[in-house]
Amino acid sequence: MKLLRFLWDRLSLYLPVILMGVLALGAYWLVRSTPMLIVPAPAAPVSHEPDYFMRQFSVKTFDATGRLKSEVSGSQARHFPDTDTLEIDEVRIRSFNAQGQLTTATATRALTNGDASEVQLFGKAEVVRTEQADATGATKPRLMFKSEFLHAFMKTERVISNQPVELTRGQDRFTADAMDFDNPSSTMELKGRVKGILEPASRP
Repeated sequence: MKLLRFLWDRLSLYLPVILMGVLALGAYWLVRSTPMLIVPAPAAPVSHEPDYFMRQFSVKTFDATGRLKSEVSGSQARHFPDTDTLEIDEVRIRSFNAQGQLTTATATRALTNGDASEVQLFGKAEVVRTEQADATGATKPRLMFKSEFLHAFMKTERVISNQPVELTRGQDRFTADAMDFDNPSSTMELKGRVKGILEPASRP
């Protein structure tokens, strides 16, 4: 009996250690046996495929005061999410600057950025700035650009082209192989073979 009691006392002393070891082995086995969670695959790169279409549409944007800033319309449009660009067929764009002065753009096809502040026009491209008054009150005559390609920056009121272009300013007419026009500074750079016809100013 004394031996049995001695063995029981010794077993009681080490029992917590034995139980902890059994629990540790059980936890280890459970971790090894549990299937691993599925690791999410990296997001696939966005392809250059349209994610939505529009037909016979018109989209308008307004400033914080509710004033119309721009209107873009066309026969069909395709949005490309990877570049956030909109490709438009038979496009027509109206854009108003801070003074409310209107510029229009039309073409067979256009490629615009997300807010239509930058527009590339392809095929029978035409940009028209209506007659305007500058800061001094002097009148700026109507201005029209024609080309097979025009790149218009609506916010900065700049139009460039690396292809032959025809410019009409009031009654004056110019042609060139390329151009860079900046409306706020009223500067224009005509490149390549430049020809011009200047009409005499009309008398009052």
